[in-house]
Amino acid sequence: MIKQIKQLLKQKNAVLVAHYYVSGELQTLAEETGGLVSDSLEMARFGQNCDADTIIVAGVKFMGETAKILSPEKTVLVLDNNATCSLDEECPIEEFSKFCDQHPDRKIVVYANTSAAVKARADWVVTSGSALKVVKHLHEQGEKILWAPDKHLGHYVQNETDADMLLWQGACVVHEAFKADGLAALKVKHPEACVLVHPESPQAVVDLADVVGSTTALINAVKNRDEQTFIVATDNGIFHKMHEVAPNKTLIEAPTMGEGADCESCAHCEWMAMNSLEKLLSVLQTGENEIKIDKNITQQAQYSIQKLLDFTEK
Repeated sequence: MIKQIKQLLKQKNAVLVAHYYVSGELQTLAEETGGLVSDSLEMARFGQNCDADTIIVAGVKFMGETAKILSPEKTVLVLDNNATCSLDEECPIEEFSKFCDQHPDRKIVVYANTSAAVKARADWVVTSGSALKVVKHLHEQGEKILWAPDKHLGHYVQNETDADMLLWQGACVVHEAFKADGLAALKVKHPEACVLVHPESPQAVVDLADVVGSTTALINAVKNRDEQTFIVATDNGIFHKMHEVAPNKTLIEAPTMGEGADCESCAHCEWMAMNSLEKLLSVLQTGENEIKIDKNITQQAQYSIQKLLDFTEK
């Protein structure tokens, strides 16, 4: 199957970009074929700058939309049209627009985990790695902020910057499940461990962290820090890349005490898990699951994303 996929990628001048949370085999294949494994915005930026005619996104639907927004002239395919995100689902454009209209004095800052339509309604799109810098900049300019959709990330940014922020009440089903009491007990068992937490987690979990950061920041922490053991509070798909960059270090999943308490840590996105080699082969053969976005939405969303790209390149 992998051999077939590699042949079709070449034949169709297609590139595979994969998120850190999809399976290790898809991540490996992306890198072996000249693609990229990264976070959603870097995936889209890579697609924009490469020579491929087709970008295939192993991740969730909003990532395919972001890739299409930055590369409207290219064909963008996702492996499964039903692979979505709780943050995206919990921020429908109709309700969000009404919320924005009620607060016209605020700059609208939305997280990358949103639909193309929500991005088009925003003044700024941010990632978990850039949110602090952008909000700090806006706060220093005297701006008040309307933030969506992740309330935990918004709360973290608000605490760190003292910005005046009005928060939409969305949450990531994976990160919201981490439990502070379980994490505190795990720290006692492993006092030598460095605790890594993604800021989409609840504040009580963030408070226990040694490092709070984006997927890329957490991977770099495992690679660069001196500790040999790490407790990791983010989607366990990230362990593939962490093991790759630091093969001799010990990684422990932070506890979620999953539904029905049938597992101590169930930290894996069910939608990311819908990506597979079989589905990749299928979209290459059929061209199905193409991302299409209204031209006006694309243009408006490009503007809010480009502001971030320009700001982070300074």
